[in-house]
Amino acid sequence: MARTPAGTPPNPKGSERFHEEAATSAVRGSETPDLDAGVAAIREVVRTLPAKPGVYRMQDTRGDVLYVGKARVLRNRVANYTQVERLPLRLKRMVSQTRGMTIVTTNSEAEALLLEAQLIKRFRPAYNVLLRDDKSFPFILLRADHAFPRITKHRGARRAEGNYYGPFASAGSVNTTINALQKLFLLRSCTDSFFSRRDRPCLLYQIKRCSAPCVGRIDAAGYAELVGEAKDFLGGKSSAVQRKIEAQMAEAAEALDFERAAMLRDRLRAATFIQGSQAINAEGLGNADVFAMASKGGQIGIQAFFIRGGQNWGHRAFFPSHTEGLSEAEVLQAFIVQFYEEVPPPRCILADRVLPEAELVAEALREGAGGKVEISVPQRGDRRRLMEQASRNAIEALDRRLAESGTKAKVWREMAEFLELGEVPERVEIYDNSHIQGTNALGAMVVAGPEGFRSGQYRKWNIKTAQSNDDFAMMREVMARRFGRLLAAEEDNGGERSGEWPDLVLIDGGKGQLSSVMEVIAELGIEDLAVVGIAKGPHHGREGREVFHFPDGREKMLPVNSPVLFHLQRLRDEVHRYAIGAHREKRSRAISASPLDEIPGIGPARKRALLLHFGTAGKVRAAALEDLQRAPGVSVGVAQAVYDFYHPKG
Repeated sequence: MARTPAGTPPNPKGSERFHEEAATSAVRGSETPDLDAGVAAIREVVRTLPAKPGVYRMQDTRGDVLYVGKARVLRNRVANYTQVERLPLRLKRMVSQTRGMTIVTTNSEAEALLLEAQLIKRFRPAYNVLLRDDKSFPFILLRADHAFPRITKHRGARRAEGNYYGPFASAGSVNTTINALQKLFLLRSCTDSFFSRRDRPCLLYQIKRCSAPCVGRIDAAGYAELVGEAKDFLGGKSSAVQRKIEAQMAEAAEALDFERAAMLRDRLRAATFIQGSQAINAEGLGNADVFAMASKGGQIGIQAFFIRGGQNWGHRAFFPSHTEGLSEAEVLQAFIVQFYEEVPPPRCILADRVLPEAELVAEALREGAGGKVEISVPQRGDRRRLMEQASRNAIEALDRRLAESGTKAKVWREMAEFLELGEVPERVEIYDNSHIQGTNALGAMVVAGPEGFRSGQYRKWNIKTAQSNDDFAMMREVMARRFGRLLAAEEDNGGERSGEWPDLVLIDGGKGQLSSVMEVIAELGIEDLAVVGIAKGPHHGREGREVFHFPDGREKMLPVNSPVLFHLQRLRDEVHRYAIGAHREKRSRAISASPLDEIPGIGPARKRALLLHFGTAGKVRAAALEDLQRAPGVSVGVAQAVYDFYHPKG
């Protein structure tokens, strides 16, 4: 049996428990799907399979992953695919496209279940249930790497030291909660560098949302007490924290310390606001996630409620894809396993139906939850009422989705007709440039499909070759780099185009920008790419009239109240927003850069010491060697290095 080929994913979570082996069939049929060839390829792999648990990947002629599955006994599970007369039509299509397999063995079926979810997320196979949501969940982070910990919103990998609380359903719910927590516990939210530079309290102290530890308005012990209360509150002990604040307020009032009593009253109101803003009664539930499903018109919606510390931290609706031919319970199970691939699971998971392998899923999630996980279907009491509320939300969310989908589908069809496309595009790329008189120039691309914007596929390019503020040259550079890479990838795939090829390219600009793009397209030898330019028309003041430029020189316009016009404007506005945001970020980095950054061996601490002593980088440059040596925190060697950099010998 051959070793696992290059490209096999690493063991999930950094574990060394998985034993990776590959069994790739040597059978290669014709390019057209062939059921017999697919069965032959699978049978050849079955002969080499062990009677062990693991994960298998079905692959087509190009090596693209069609399906990822897990098995308690690989040999038996994979052999089932050779019994084609027992397979549903969906799996027959998959087998007919299969020309190879990759096998990864594991120590247990639970480990295989986790690895299956990881691989599905990585490869997004066409025959697996997919969680169609590329937005990461926000958390509240109470950092622990500073004497006075800060509270902040966090997304992404949890590398920073501290306590993480979440997930929250949206950034808005996190921001609202953090604002209330600042009023309640007066914790700082500023960066460490801002904190270290303060010599007087900032505005947050004035509006009673920070205790100003930066200037000593509270000592370390007092701040640590606030941090402890915040941890208790977020950890589910909100009632105890409220009782403590109430007692402190009563003591202050009895001592006639009315200013302190008023401050404690405001903190108590903030606690009441956080609890009163809960639209869901989750008291006594502790930490739990609630999942309810609705099905209509061949589509499935799943509503999730996030309960932490007995408080509702928001809810979100999901609409998984590739669910044809599967039972609703199988879809829900696949969704839950993928959902917890990145989000830490709670110890309690409530579902509206029994999962086919509930015990296996609970075992697989045990390590991430830090203990035994309970997956149950509520039958009575508060939990049942909470589940009924989640079910109602799932039905309403799916109804809205179906109504929106019908409207969206019509708009996309009419857009395709207006832009003279052969069919509704699956992938639309929209391009724009952003700069100020040629400085910090960059190009930006956003991607959209019938389901909406695909933010995970947005791209930006720093302009390298175009001069000054030549918009046309910038657009040519972006197009050459983007489609040059796609052509190189196509050549590497033996002439097969990847799914990243657009069906339509929209350019934010008129004839000039469109001509620049078409020059590059012609030079690269691309002949089947639909390109359209969007430019503001002569009467665009309040009407928003856009002119659409076609490569053959024709121009078209849409009525001012056309849904297609609104849709195309939204696509154009999104790339404009993304380009401007990327440009501002780049410009901010350039503004914050210092000439001292160019001096070898000068780190942030020494750069700060020099700037604090001399005031500006220009004065550092003009300083004599003796003056540099007198700067606090600057050694003789560093002073000599700075002086030599600005006064090279010879």
